[in-house]
Amino acid sequence: MATALFRTAPTVRAALRASSVKPAVAALASTTFTRGKATLPDLSYDYGELEPHISGKIMELHHKGHHQAYVNGLNSALETIEEAKAKGDYIQAAAVAPLLNFNGGGHKNHSLFWENLAPSSKGGGGEPEGALKSAVDKDFGSFETLKTQINTTLAGIQGSGWAWLVKDKSAGTLQVVTRPNQDPVAGNYIPLLGIDAWEHAYYLQYQNRKAEYFKAIWNVINWGTVAQRLEKA
Repeated sequence: MATALFRTAPTVRAALRASSVKPAVAALASTTFTRGKATLPDLSYDYGELEPHISGKIMELHHKGHHQAYVNGLNSALETIEEAKAKGDYIQAAAVAPLLNFNGGGHKNHSLFWENLAPSSKGGGGEPEGALKSAVDKDFGSFETLKTQINTTLAGIQGSGWAWLVKDKSAGTLQVVTRPNQDPVAGNYIPLLGIDAWEHAYYLQYQNRKAEYFKAIWNVINWGTVAQRLEKA
């Protein structure tokens, strides 16, 4: 649905191509839309099911508050671009690109993030298995090395952002990368596992002890979802 938006007048398309909008457009390709609008995805578990590792209060605020705000911001940006298209105002359309990148990225990142989590009763925790384990061992040496690298990467993020385990389409290897703010993973990388390092993901429970959050979240990682993404990649 998002890509259909850019079948617009040539001037609008040119302005958007010249802006920072392309990462968000690529990231939104598989995001849920209903009747032309982005929607907040349902979770496959209750807010409290990830406790004690992530509190139910955090999950509810994160999902219904922060993620919903990204959905609202994305829909507003898309509506503004549609209005600009109708008026032939490519300057107005291009000016919305940062909002599209931020809110579109926030929507896509969180949609992937929720799927990366699960309570132990639904497959959360443990270690990678099968082809995913083989890939991790090949590219990182061991699962413990991967955890250490991701946690070190998370701790090194200045301000807000994400750490991602990705598949490099060109090299065919797994890598750990970061993205600032809500910039989405796009281009040559396929996102497999994302961990949110924004304060809103942990502060109510862990306060300034973010390293404890980075350690605890491994208890609720849904490796089945990560393996499925790797298989599709």
